[in-house]
Amino acid sequence: MKIIHYPDDQASTSWRAPVLALGNFDGFHRGHAKIVERVCQRAEEVDRTSVLLTFEPHPTRIVRPDKFPNLLMTKAQKLAYMSDSGLQGAAIVRFTPEVSCWFPEEFVTTILCEWLHVSEVWVGTNFRFGRDRSGNFSKLKSLGGQFGFRVEKIEPVRYKEFIVSSTRIRRLISEGNLDEAGVLLGHHYTIEGEVVTGSSRGQSQGYPTANLRTDSETIPPNGVYATTATVDGVIHASVTNIGVRPTFEQEGQRVIETHLLDFEEDLYAMRIRLAFVQRLRSEMAFAGSDVLRRQIADDCETVRRLFGRISL
Repeated sequence: MKIIHYPDDQASTSWRAPVLALGNFDGFHRGHAKIVERVCQRAEEVDRTSVLLTFEPHPTRIVRPDKFPNLLMTKAQKLAYMSDSGLQGAAIVRFTPEVSCWFPEEFVTTILCEWLHVSEVWVGTNFRFGRDRSGNFSKLKSLGGQFGFRVEKIEPVRYKEFIVSSTRIRRLISEGNLDEAGVLLGHHYTIEGEVVTGSSRGQSQGYPTANLRTDSETIPPNGVYATTATVDGVIHASVTNIGVRPTFEQEGQRVIETHLLDFEEDLYAMRIRLAFVQRLRSEMAFAGSDVLRRQIADDCETVRRLFGRISL
């Protein structure tokens, strides 16, 4: 997948009148996947290039920094999902205070027409763009008619009585409801990071842990989780604790530590990806290390049984 950035790069000469998916795509949830799937299908039908356009940083970080939510994905994670989805290209607009002041007409002429030369643009029903979010689907469709490109929208995906959205997914994660968040995402919620030196208390308990330093902004609440840990492309069942280790420290630093089941290799300085499958319990203080050790053994057994029923 070829990636270009505005204003640094010229549009790719190999892109044929792009069919474009346009939006923020934070989390790359089932609603996003529906738009991308249709764009890829349509590009194949008309022999054109499937491209996704998004913004960096998220526009809200510029126009409403006091209201900016934690993102569900890092830029690297988003690009990986985009590449895996079958898209042929990604166009990333550097969102600056100047860009935030563009009216819808300027965005369309500068980005969609002069930079990308799009033939079609596909958006979600609630898409907004331009200064003060003054542009909507109807405005984009009108401008498409004026400048000669087709504009279509994808109806939202629903789960139960709710519309799938990044906002709802953030709420579910903040509540520790990782399994339902995964249903809305269409994949387990994941964070990535580097294994760093920890206190080695897990080792002393007989359950060595990898302590993760991550750039991910949305971290589930303190507690113990059934997770998978991907190391060098191999997926391992794991138990992850997020919290301050109250059994040992009154005011400990919040850490993310993962025990990989049946795994003995040194992970220090390696990058791993954690996928959150299910919350097992809240973090709690135990009456000594022996009680804690028994609870860890119970948590590991719970995870073994869980992954005995479902696929990694």
